Amino acid sequence: MRKEVIKPVKAIRIFGRSVRDAFKSVIRNFSLSMASILCVTITLIIMSVSIIVACNIKEATKTIEDEMHIIVYMKSDATDEDKDNLEAEIKNTENVREFEYISKESQKQSMEEYDELFKTLLDYLDTNPLLSSFIVYVDDIKDMDDTAKELEKLPNVETVKYGEQTVGEVVDAFDIIEKVTLGVVIAMLLVTIFLISNTIKLTIFSRRSEIEIMRLVGASNTAIRLPFLFEGLIIGIIGSIIPVFVTIYGYVILNNAMNGRIFTELLKLIEPYNFVFYVSAVLVGIGALVGMLSSAHSVRRYLKI
Repeated sequence: MRKEVIKPVKAIRIFGRSVRDAFKSVIRNFSLSMASILCVTITLIIMSVSIIVACNIKEATKTIEDEMHIIVYMKSDATDEDKDNLEAEIKNTENVREFEYISKESQKQSMEEYDELFKTLLDYLDTNPLLSSFIVYVDDIKDMDDTAKELEKLPNVETVKYGEQTVGEVVDAFDIIEKVTLGVVIAMLLVTIFLISNTIKLTIFSRRSEIEIMRLVGASNTAIRLPFLFEGLIIGIIGSIIPVFVTIYGYVILNNAMNGRIFTELLKLIEPYNFVFYVSAVLVGIGALVGMLSSAHSVRRYLKI
């Protein structure tokens, strides 16, 4: 088939006419357009909820991961030089993100301030029985067990504590949560694409005679295809307006109602701004892209190219 060559001026004219015809078509076929827009709106709202829930779960798990740590206790007879050497060794250990040194004097003071009973007991002793320690945070908690074993081998280390069983359970739980939330988002995305695509295909199918008439009067494939392409784009964008408002205002209201946290101060909701704008941009992008591609695919079938 001969390839169509379109000059720049003609291309601009076809582009402008296609946009105009697309708007006219949406208004002229109002009932069909509204059905498509309603489908886009409902599916994108569901998609928005899925994205927001998935992102907040991921953020909550990351917060918990960041709070988990290893406590490295130094030997009671360790000197200041030993402490400096151990600090250098910890710094060079793989998977260590950051660490904090806590002297035994600081620990004693904290315990005395925490409870009067501790103060009485510690004052009764001639020497401070506590051990100086390093609080070590890791990059990946999945490798925390290996990191703890490496730290335990370092010179002047008395013992290492990190809650082995708890870490294992948390890692397994996080893996399941991550897979489930990712699966839900992907499933909702596929459902969204399927519903929007099929609704717009039905709209194009009901107007197949219009496409045949345009072909009979000699309209080029490009001239036929573009109005429907822009119509799908318009339907997708209009259909995403309500989901965008629901996303922005709904999430802000939810965040304020829950004081920015999920039941506890440890698990905080993602700050509304600029999170809601990112989610809104994704919704508009999905609506517009799926609308255009669905229209293009449906029209292509009737053009028989």
